Amino acid sequence: MRSALRTRQVYGALIAAIAVGTVIGMVALWPRGEAPRLEFIEGTAPSETFSAEVAQITPYTCSLVPDGECREAILRLNSGPDDGQSFEVDASFGASALEYEAGDSVRVIRIPPPSGSTDANVAPYAVVDFERKPQLLWLVLAFAALVIVFARVRGFLSLLGLGISLAIVLLFVVPAILRDSPPLAVALVGSMAVMLTTIPLAHGLGPKSLAAIAGTAFSLLIVVALAILLTDTAHLTGVASEEAATLAANNEAISFQGLLIAGMVIGSLGVLDDVTISQSSTVMALRGANPELGFGELFRRAIQVGRDHVSATVNTLVLAYVGSSLTVLLVFASGELGLLEAVNLEVIAAVIVATLVGSIGLICAVPITTALAALLAEDVPADELLAAADDHAH
Repeated sequence: MRSALRTRQVYGALIAAIAVGTVIGMVALWPRGEAPRLEFIEGTAPSETFSAEVAQITPYTCSLVPDGECREAILRLNSGPDDGQSFEVDASFGASALEYEAGDSVRVIRIPPPSGSTDANVAPYAVVDFERKPQLLWLVLAFAALVIVFARVRGFLSLLGLGISLAIVLLFVVPAILRDSPPLAVALVGSMAVMLTTIPLAHGLGPKSLAAIAGTAFSLLIVVALAILLTDTAHLTGVASEEAATLAANNEAISFQGLLIAGMVIGSLGVLDDVTISQSSTVMALRGANPELGFGELFRRAIQVGRDHVSATVNTLVLAYVGSSLTVLLVFASGELGLLEAVNLEVIAAVIVATLVGSIGLICAVPITTALAALLAEDVPADELLAAADDHAH
């Protein structure tokens, strides 16, 4: 009993130290004062959009498009300074990539008339996108309902943890980076804060969670080191995307390489949480089912499960990154650029580095967490271990 108490105290002290460091980091890096406005060169700033509804589509014959059929749309504004007013726009498929129909909700931008223009036929607005917020809201509600129906209380707590994670990113990470705080430090502190709230919230603060938190923390440090090393070695600047390039051209104070590394760290946290909880739960279940198992046998058996988990998770991680970059890959595949030349481009190299950093961190998390969990499981009563493993299963 003394050994069990001493081991748990060591783990508790480690978690407490991580928590204190995280709190100190958040206090030191917390965004203060008014958020600086990003300065944009004229013509590069994102435009304010307004909600509108397509009230009517009228086809007519013309020679401006290949099929000879043009369309004129009447749109009614639902927001903005001209709320309630209607206006006409050219809705021909050749004039816009958006194939909207009567009844669709769209987003429009206001187009100032040319200087000195008196042409009343010039449309004061242009359609730039569809209105998607209602569909996204229903999708989120359906997702939340399915999680709660399937996982019940644990599902609700997981959703609560997800909300806290998003709040940390939106209220701390993004504003802090916007105020010129070091992106890497902000991402590491933010990731630790997410880990320290979501794991105990979803799984309690038993031996399983203690081992998982410790394993995730060590694995995050490995991810940080790898991200710094590989980003520097590969000479990644972080301005490969169009959005980053626009920001870089207008705001030199932001460290875009640091922002790239921060994205890798935050992106790796989700899979690390998953594998560390699974490995810790596996160890607890093995020890609970057979209290005679020592550290070596616990480690060996749990690693077998971990190998299968890593194989599936790495595949998921790689496919997620590839899927998000599929459009870019198609552009390169359809041109004269060879595979090796395409891989060398930063927009592709950054995805490869992010995938490898996350995958290596994931692989390292398995033996680290398994060892930490096995060490703790040796000194925890079997009934408590079974309860911890059963808690993960439900």
